[in-house]
Amino acid sequence: MPVLSSVSPTSGPASGGTVVTLSGSGFSGATAVRFGGVSAAFTVVSGSQITATAPAGSGTVQVTVTTPGGTSNGVSFTYVSAPVPALTSATPNSGPAAGGTTVTLTGTGLAATTAVRFGATPATSFTVVSDTHVTAVAPAGTGTVQITVTTPGGTSNGLSYTYSGAPNLSGVSPNQGSTSAGNTVTLTGTNLTGATSVLFGATPATSFTVVSPTQITAVAPAATAGPVDVTVITPGGTSTLPNAYFYVSPPVLLGVAPLSGPLAGGNTVTLTGTHLIEATAVRFGATAATSFTVVSDTQITAVVPAGAAGPVQVTVTTVGGTSNPVSYTYLAAPIVTTLVPNQGPASGGSTVTLTGSNFAQTTMVLFGAVPTGFTVVSDTHLVADVLAGVAGPVAITVISPGGTSAPTTYTRVAPPGI
Repeated sequence: MPVLSSVSPTSGPASGGTVVTLSGSGFSGATAVRFGGVSAAFTVVSGSQITATAPAGSGTVQVTVTTPGGTSNGVSFTYVSAPVPALTSATPNSGPAAGGTTVTLTGTGLAATTAVRFGATPATSFTVVSDTHVTAVAPAGTGTVQITVTTPGGTSNGLSYTYSGAPNLSGVSPNQGSTSAGNTVTLTGTNLTGATSVLFGATPATSFTVVSPTQITAVAPAATAGPVDVTVITPGGTSTLPNAYFYVSPPVLLGVAPLSGPLAGGNTVTLTGTHLIEATAVRFGATAATSFTVVSDTQITAVVPAGAAGPVQVTVTTVGGTSNPVSYTYLAAPIVTTLVPNQGPASGGSTVTLTGSNFAQTTMVLFGAVPTGFTVVSDTHLVADVLAGVAGPVAITVISPGGTSAPTTYTRVAPPGI
């Protein structure tokens, strides 16, 4: 004859459904398990153990086991008219596969909680805070499981909880940018879903967006020049790429030489300053230099593009930003309209007055191929010394950074009788 020594648990909701473990002896070949007079579904685990699902009932009833050898003694099971627990939220709803995350469950009817399960696995531990709150430590697991709470009133609805793999950062692009905030950077790797933080060094990104499990876009915060680690934190853990992003100081221009040149461009200027080594563009106003060469961190040579007469702002751009401007002036070539007098003795020693335009920046006046002394009176008047020479015509030209004037003829006259 079977002998029943205990049932566990000893109570459950009046609606039934509680899985009860029966312990004792002589259970082999069991043909029935009854809660009071009501039959229950059951499974014979061994000659000393049966699991049975309590049917609906009320009050305290006797649980018995029947085998071909007879019916066992009865052990009490009490139907409790407690409410079935209901869950409304789980925070956080994800965590690392290793477990250990403390999850706060909210709902109703939680005061008498006897078990919290993540899927089929019991929570590592749990604490009943109130009838509406329970905290539970997630066990290890994989994938998405349902969290449930069991009380004498029954088992609650399930809430999803996702076990996340640890993130693994593999790349940062671009890997450098300005010390000021605002550079958008793409982070690549695996298990990036659910990222809760992106750090540049110890500073949080200005903002970030999880594009996919393998990609995050983040806006780099401001920082001082130099390398920093990039870190991604997700519910699954933390991943850091050491020295993965380099903050670059913005370029600073101190000067340009020469300060002016022709409208056609083509001349080479030297820019001096600091933080110029990674220059990506040199501009004269809005026009890119015809070409440029980075000589060092403090010097760039650039070929000037064509431009309109007047000053323009020259800037240098690097990954660190765009420099302050320095002024460069496009000059029109000088134009000579009159020469007074236009002849004189071959012995020289006199002066001539040139009128025209664009004389202000004159650097040289030539009689033929020979430089002569000159005085710039204004942008339209210039006085030049007449050089001695052989009798006959000689070309006078005016040279400035804007170019060379068309030649104007001066005639040297031989002394009478020669």
